[in-house]
Order: sequence, then structure tokens, then C-alpha cells
Amino acid sequence: MSRSWLLVPGTAADRFERAQRSRADQIILDVEDAVDPAAKPGARSTVASWLAGGGEAWVRINDVTTDFWADDVEELRGLPGLQGVMLAKTESPAQVTDTWHRLGGHTPVIALVESALGIEEATSIAKAQGAFRLAFGSGDYRRDTGTSADTLAMAYPRSRLVVASRVGDLPGPIDGPTVGSAHAILREQSQVAVSLGLTGKLCLDTEQLPVINEVISPTPTDVAWAQDFLDDFEARGQVIRDGSDLPRLGRAQKIQRLAQAFGVEAR
Repeated sequence: MSRSWLLVPGTAADRFERAQRSRADQIILDVEDAVDPAAKPGARSTVASWLAGGGEAWVRINDVTTDFWADDVEELRGLPGLQGVMLAKTESPAQVTDTWHRLGGHTPVIALVESALGIEEATSIAKAQGAFRLAFGSGDYRRDTGTSADTLAMAYPRSRLVVASRVGDLPGPIDGPTVGSAHAILREQSQVAVSLGLTGKLCLDTEQLPVINEVISPTPTDVAWAQDFLDDFEARGQVIRDGSDLPRLGRAQKIQRLAQAFGVEAR
């Protein structure tokens, strides 16, 4: 259900506490792309110490094809503050399941899909044992495929992840980050993600959090409509009147769940 996922470099220990106190629904300590290869062992130990000492966060770990993956899962396994891991550059269900088993068989794994192969394998990845949610590594996907950042060009991979998540019975996927400080662009890109069915967004800056949380939450008007529809549905004995009632019922129930989770009241 979480909307905003704040990435924090694993080398920036001075920012961990501040990130935890921020408006982010979840924080992800990053020991992958945000860390130089030579600094990865030190960053991993810094993150592990913080999680063992009372901190709580997700961790983006290195992909299974690297020399760092095995050490990542070994050092993180069993830490009390580890809420889950985000597996970078996921391209197969086996990678998710192997990570899940290595972590003890109970730590949730977000599969970060960042390539053409990952997008094409998204459905099987979503159904993998241990898969908790899908996320879109939009920057690496564009680098892999040569796709532009244009909204239309990026609609296909986002929609693939949405459909795969539904097939795998997962929550809606998490969109990639918006780079830059322009809130108008962030708002527009977040609205596009919501329109396609994504229900979360990665971000790199705490200043982006209020915009992401607002856009991905249902509006007070939506909540009022949902309440009115559900009240009417109960009053008529939950009778389905025509073919449009079931889709509206599903939408109303989804809005109600999100409103309760995010504290949005009808207006």
C-alpha cells in the first residue's frame, strides 16, 4: 500500500535517521547503484549496523550476477530492522526465489525490473515465491532499450508491470524516480503512473515526498464518491443492478482501502 519509497545511499549514514523521520512511506537504503563498487562492502556494513541497532528500512541489494549479491544477503539475513530487500536488475523468477531463500524464507523481495528481458519476464517474476511487489527501474530500462523518456514510449513497460502484478496477485507496481526538482514535472509523471495503474513511486529527494503522497492518494472527492456508492450498495441489499455495478464496486472498495491506509477523508 506504500506510495513513496525514498532511496538513500548506503554510504550516507548521517541521512538514515532523517529519512526515517520524513514523509516517506518507506525508505530504501541503497548499496547498489548509489555506491561505488570499491565502497560497497563498507556501505553494506554501515547499513547492517544501523538495522541491527534499531533502525528500520528496506535495502536495495546488488543483482545476482554480481560478486556482491551473496555477501549482501549473507550480511543482511536475520537483521531485526530489515523490512525487506529490493533486488536490482531482476530478470527471472529464480533470482527472486533464490534471494528469498538465502534471506531465510520470510523476508519480502521487491523485484526491480530494469531491462527488456525483465519486462518480458515480468509475469513469471510476479508469480515467483518470495515476490512482494514489482518496481520499475526506468533509467536502466531506457539505457537498455534506447527508449526515450516520452510518456507514450514508457507506457508499454509500465503497463506490462501493472498487468504482471495483477496476474501475480501483487499490489500495483512502484514507478521509477523522477529526476530533477521541478514539482510540476513530478506531479505530471506521478499522475501518469497512477493513470496506468501503478500505486507507488521511487524518489531521491525528501522534497518530492509530499507531491508523490498527494497524487497517489485518492482525492477527498473520490473518497466521498466511494462512500456514497458503498452506502447505497448496502442499502439495496448488495443487489447488482447492471453490468456497470461490479466494476464500480471494485473501484469503490479500492478507494476505500487506500483512503483508510493513507488517512484521506471524504469532502
